Amino acid sequence: MEGTCVVAIDAMGGDRAPDEIVTGALDAVAELDVGVLLVGRREAIEPLFPANTAPPGVEVLDARDVVAMDEDAVAAVRTKQDSSLVRAAEAVRDGRAHALVGAGNTGATMAGALLGWGRIRGVARPGIAVPIPVPGSRPQILIDGGATVDCDPEWLVQFARMARAYATVRFGTAEPTVGLLSNGEEPGKGDDLRKRVSPLLEAVPGFIGNVEGRDLMTTRPDVVVTDGFTGNIALKTLEGALRQIAGLVFGILDSTPEAKQAGEVVAPLLIEAAADLDPDATGGAALLGVNGVCVISHGASSARAIVNAIRVAADCVEADVVGRVAVALAEGADAR
Repeated sequence: MEGTCVVAIDAMGGDRAPDEIVTGALDAVAELDVGVLLVGRREAIEPLFPANTAPPGVEVLDARDVVAMDEDAVAAVRTKQDSSLVRAAEAVRDGRAHALVGAGNTGATMAGALLGWGRIRGVARPGIAVPIPVPGSRPQILIDGGATVDCDPEWLVQFARMARAYATVRFGTAEPTVGLLSNGEEPGKGDDLRKRVSPLLEAVPGFIGNVEGRDLMTTRPDVVVTDGFTGNIALKTLEGALRQIAGLVFGILDSTPEAKQAGEVVAPLLIEAAADLDPDATGGAALLGVNGVCVISHGASSARAIVNAIRVAADCVEADVVGRVAVALAEGADAR
């Protein structure tokens, strides 16, 4: 796989591992110009290959331990040195792979990358940059999606700078706008953290002030910055609301003979429109601030989600996201 971007994948991480993870990895090699290093228990991975043999572009790195979804993240990474997650992070550190994709324990995936690679110079805390689908437009980025629950104001400023660089590199946004998630758009609204960070964000190019929850899934702003506690709640609330709305709409279309008749026309259009909101299409969230490319995929990731996560990881390597984030942070430090 010399000359090809190789993505290390925690094959044992996630609700549907290893089956969906391995299937997605094989599909990615067939569809994309990448190689994959599947890390995990060899006896669980290899039977999923055609004829029990790894196809070209696929390698297996045996690892005996598995980090469970409910384990303490840092403790698991420190004690389970032969886990699929730790070995995958080490493969990137040692140059055997160029990026890491994990759909398992989010905190452990972050800890594995952080402890294995360290931070970009000057970074206080990493942040999870989650792409939020916007129908008919490029995704909006929310940071932090849950990496750092309790934040200092200065850390949110770093999140904003990192996410602006990511939006430019990943989605081609020329001058990304930034909004601070709060309980009102008026200046001075919010809790103590938001009141303290708002003046600091004035130094970030593109800052437009406070935004509210209703501004999620819109093009204003391009980047929504918040602490990991609030950000994770906002994402889960949005996810749950979309699921309930979809269930309500399709339930109505199946409720009466007349509705079913109308549904024959409307349902295909709704399904096509809903494709833009499918989380499997976004490919996962980038962990920004660590000294390497790490893409965190949803715990219930399907094979299609894994393909797209690998696509994101390869794109980040090719675009030198780590280098671009480092430059953005250095420019911010020089501007102070």
